[in-house]
Amino acid sequence: MTDSPLINFASLVMLALVPYILASQGTMLAGRTGLFIVAQEGIMLMGASVGFLGAYLLGNIVYGLLLAALVGALFGVAFTYFTSTLKLDQFVIGLALFFLGLGLSSLLYKITIGVTLQPPTIPTLRAYPVPLLSDLPVLGPVLFNQNLLVYGAYLLSALLYYLLYKTSYGLNLRSTGENPKAADALGVNVVHWQYAAAITGCALMALAGAYLPMVYTGIYTDGIVRGRGWLAIALTFFGGWSPHGIFFGSLFFSGVEVLALRVQLGGMGIAHQFLRMLPYLATILVMILAFKGVRPPAFLGLNYDRESRTGS
Repeated sequence: MTDSPLINFASLVMLALVPYILASQGTMLAGRTGLFIVAQEGIMLMGASVGFLGAYLLGNIVYGLLLAALVGALFGVAFTYFTSTLKLDQFVIGLALFFLGLGLSSLLYKITIGVTLQPPTIPTLRAYPVPLLSDLPVLGPVLFNQNLLVYGAYLLSALLYYLLYKTSYGLNLRSTGENPKAADALGVNVVHWQYAAAITGCALMALAGAYLPMVYTGIYTDGIVRGRGWLAIALTFFGGWSPHGIFFGSLFFSGVEVLALRVQLGGMGIAHQFLRMLPYLATILVMILAFKGVRPPAFLGLNYDRESRTGS
């Protein structure tokens, strides 16, 4: 039963959803304070490069993950400083950080490793079956026979939902992205929350990138992210800027990704270029159907200025 094609497919979907969850939840978290980050692809590439190099040079995947999160956090500091402190355009700064991550990730790898015929490898994360739960029929091998980052993605989504909708901290955070002028008048430090959300969100994006060589390939290549950062932005809109919506949307996006891969490996005679387009075609279709019902944070993409009457 555990070797059935359907269970194997579902298990791979759960494995593939982690980068989508981490990057999209990070996008959502920053967006809830009014910061619209579009540098996900570059930050994920930096996370993949630094995470791989850290794990390879230090001989421990945990160190690689920590270094990746640290680099992502630095991107969050930079983005918030230029937008919230210096009041520069968020979209322009996001694109600048994307190109920075795109070039710097490749440069760091080539400076550290050089050009080799045989690329270095790192051990990939192994599965940790959850006692008792992994023995459940169907659900056990799908949900509870995964690596630790998959379990972390489950926990992250639940914790963010609780934080945003069940605590005063979440109310303060959401208020900065809806009406920062009113939040400021009530004593909420808008810039403080923007820094905290952007640093955390970008750290999650970098971890999403580090996940790819540590789980999928064991090696780093320049194109390893393959557009997942851009898909994470669409997924955030598709998920309604909510942790639970993003979680279920990630299931759809990762399902399309795994399906395209299985069809390609199945030798059905379909051009691989079309299969690589499939996740993006599905994204366009989903956005056409779902975008009208999505309401992003009211102050998304605008810089708060407490001296202005409107706040922007």
